[in-house]
Amino acid sequence: MAWNWTLPDFRYDASALEPFEQQFLVSSGEILGAVHHVSQPEREQLRIELLSEEAIQTSAIEVEILDRLSVQSSLRRHLGRDPDSYPTKPREQGVAEMMVDVYSSFADPVAHETLFRWHRMLLSHDRQLDTIGTYRHHAEAMQIVSDRLDRPTIHFEAPPSARVKPEMERYAAWFNKTGPGVAEPLPALTRAGLSHLYFESIHPFEDGNGRLGRALAEKSLAQNIGQPTLISLAFTIEKERKAYYDQLEQHQKTLDVTEWLVWFAEVVLKAQQVTLDRVGFFISKVHFYDRHKDQLNERQAKAIARMFREGPGGFEGGLSAENYIKITGTSRAAATRDLQDMVEKGALNRTGERRHTRYWLNLDQGIENLS
Repeated sequence: MAWNWTLPDFRYDASALEPFEQQFLVSSGEILGAVHHVSQPEREQLRIELLSEEAIQTSAIEVEILDRLSVQSSLRRHLGRDPDSYPTKPREQGVAEMMVDVYSSFADPVAHETLFRWHRMLLSHDRQLDTIGTYRHHAEAMQIVSDRLDRPTIHFEAPPSARVKPEMERYAAWFNKTGPGVAEPLPALTRAGLSHLYFESIHPFEDGNGRLGRALAEKSLAQNIGQPTLISLAFTIEKERKAYYDQLEQHQKTLDVTEWLVWFAEVVLKAQQVTLDRVGFFISKVHFYDRHKDQLNERQAKAIARMFREGPGGFEGGLSAENYIKITGTSRAAATRDLQDMVEKGALNRTGERRHTRYWLNLDQGIENLS
């Protein structure tokens, strides 16, 4: 099998990427404009929510489940905000620290130490790894395999460890010379897509390559627009996880990567729309609490906060009386009164009858309401 790292340079059809590149710039402006509608203190909270979602989803792609509240508490601490009383855990603290570093140092060039630092942040809790904060050096081949141990399917084989450092020298040089305003600038989506595939093809670390590769793609996008993107890239990739791995596997065996770049560009544009939706939802949440502050009792406030944590999609199928009872620990009679009271105050909308009755947050249109 001829893996892509044994062959000459990548090639692709730049004209196929042009409409995606144009839309990316338009959508980037829309996101920046939407965020400016939020006050500075609220912008800090929005940043924590978006960063925590990315931290959770980039780990979920690797089938690692994180504690959301611990991630958010760690983010507050690393961003210099007053941490809450929720305990931070080593795994969550590490990924939060890395996300903040990616965010705050987006303009810096890529160097070995950049990646070593991220790797230490991400995996310092893992006592099973032989090498943390440096490239792999084991003699055996680095392979992505599945199926039976005695008859494995080899999906990819990375360069041998002895080649990793020189390959990463070339990678860093390529990354740094293709950014905006330098020797060989590339359009935003093209550069980010190539940077991710290129990094994954070297697979320089014993573990954590996927998370670091996605961080590099976000760093690349941020450099091209001149500020941190905060787009929901990992969230969107996680929703298309199988296609993501299929695309990586396919294009680690060929140098014509047009199909990969188109797929990646489509994912980034979807991620931008998810971000716009999330910003709109956050603005609606601020307006909701402005309208209903001091109107909700303790049980109602707890249930509303739980509904907001579900995100723009809300509870699947809507909030039921049974959900409300479980969240608040109250009686059915009190739940009925509380829910009816919130409908009358305009905090909730109600659909259905009897056991099919469901409740939904009554939100304004977020970004649309500001235009």
